Amino acid sequence: MTLNEFNFAALEAVRRILSDCCGSARWVDAMAVSKPFGSSDELYEAAEKFWWSLNAADWLEAFSKHPKIGERKGLSSWSSDEQRGMDGVADVVAARLAIKNIEYQEKFGWIFLVCATGKSANEMLNELERRLLCDRDSELRTAAVEQAKITRLRLAKAFGL
Repeated sequence: MTLNEFNFAALEAVRRILSDCCGSARWVDAMAVSKPFGSSDELYEAAEKFWWSLNAADWLEAFSKHPKIGERKGLSSWSSDEQRGMDGVADVVAARLAIKNIEYQEKFGWIFLVCATGKSANEMLNELERRLLCDRDSELRTAAVEQAKITRLRLAKAFGL
């Protein structure tokens, strides 16, 4: 779908596309009522503005819609593409990622979120281990930054930008 087609699409289709880009219902609602967007820059600016206006509960809702890094079952085509760095990964790295994912979720209360596009499994593992050392507040902000990156990439995919 092009951005122009999106601007004139029915609300149900708009919400479905936006939900694929970001799992926060409040973000989806804000974006849906803000169309039409005259350019990709306007779309990206609105996406950022609305994302950073949300609260922690909205961020956690969006995080909860993602699969764990390294989890390969039931991935959407976008998640599969984004986690391409996991293809052919050594068993030891995959096992370590699985263990660290559990540690992370137990410590922070949400899944480890990283914009995985272009990252190798080792890079994601190193990032996960580094972020396990963070405090909860700074990690929540870091995960929100990663979600914003993912959302922008998915908007670009959705509209062929």
